[in-house]
Amino acid sequence: MTDASLHIDDDRARRNVAVLVAAQAILGAQLPMIFVIGGLAGQSLASNICFATLPISLIVLGSMLSATPVSHLMQKFGRRAGFMVGAGAGALGGLIGAYGLYVASFPIFLLGSLITGTYMSAQGFYRFAAADTASDAFRPKAISYVMAGGLLSAVIGPQLVKVTSQAMVIPFLGTYLAVVALNLAGALLFLMLDIPRPPVPAQDAPRGRSRMELLRTPRIAVAVICATVSYALMNMVMTSTPLAVVGCGFSEGHAADVVTAHVLAMYVPSFFTGHLIARFGVERIMASGLFVLAGAGMVALQGVELGNFFVALILLGVGWNFGFIGATTMLAGTHAPHERGRMQGLNDLVVFGGVTFASLSSGGLMNCSGGSAEAGWTAVNLAMVPFLALAGGALIWLTLRPKET
Repeated sequence: MTDASLHIDDDRARRNVAVLVAAQAILGAQLPMIFVIGGLAGQSLASNICFATLPISLIVLGSMLSATPVSHLMQKFGRRAGFMVGAGAGALGGLIGAYGLYVASFPIFLLGSLITGTYMSAQGFYRFAAADTASDAFRPKAISYVMAGGLLSAVIGPQLVKVTSQAMVIPFLGTYLAVVALNLAGALLFLMLDIPRPPVPAQDAPRGRSRMELLRTPRIAVAVICATVSYALMNMVMTSTPLAVVGCGFSEGHAADVVTAHVLAMYVPSFFTGHLIARFGVERIMASGLFVLAGAGMVALQGVELGNFFVALILLGVGWNFGFIGATTMLAGTHAPHERGRMQGLNDLVVFGGVTFASLSSGGLMNCSGGSAEAGWTAVNLAMVPFLALAGGALIWLTLRPKET
């Protein structure tokens, strides 16, 4: 029996899942809040509207840069330490962002966004933490349930935006102060987390595969590609959505409602995604996710009525859920416990690198393509096509390969 197998306990896993679900709901609410107003706040501070979505892009960049250090921190000191650091970074980033709004400084505001990225990186490991003490049978359900915790954040976050965005003389300042409060309160949840620290490897313990060896493993490569495409395309379209909704004549409240519907669609399927994976296989669920993402783009290209925004963003959320949870489940079963820190950090480095590129592209496509909100929205959704083709081709290639022994 290995050291890792000694920690497998589904009762313990269920208790940890409850803590992580609450963390997703409370701490996770800050991300929909920031994604609703980040571009609008950036538009009010930036001298060039092409950089309006740069605050959101820097959050994702911060997540990419901190993924490997946060993963190593958790490998050495445990999940609780890493999640506490993430919550602290979320509070600090929100405080600096609030100060940037107060003094009307775009660079300071961007610095706060970059630091907030460390929280986003730590949150990304909630799904892996759910699997740490779970059996093979419970693992996809544990991951799915933790992702479902975002359901409450989908309601809490945008509704807090409605209450706080204009609560002070300076627009959006109240929202960033609310983000600070969420992080300080939510950090207390991690005191109840019960995930043993990874054992210190002996001198003669297996070191595992190198990063390049891991990436050359077919199932790992395809899982990373599909996770990156699913997350990057979701982020690219969602980042542009508030700008598109407001630019097409609707209100900030309408934009918050569309984002609420989107985030609900991201997490509601999580109640049954794990069961679907167990029944139909991870490859089919991932393929379904890519197909639904394509459907989201098709609906968005049909027009810019409020109904089009709602349906497209709902499909975008469902597609992300199937694609990303499927890829996470596939990845969780492809590496040994002593490779965990290396592989999970590498995965999130690649994923959030792709998301950073997509987020940066989103602002340019939305604000600098054709001179109108409608033209920019069309450009954003057409940009999905080549990446969906890449992920779909990778999944087909994996399916047609001979099964590995």
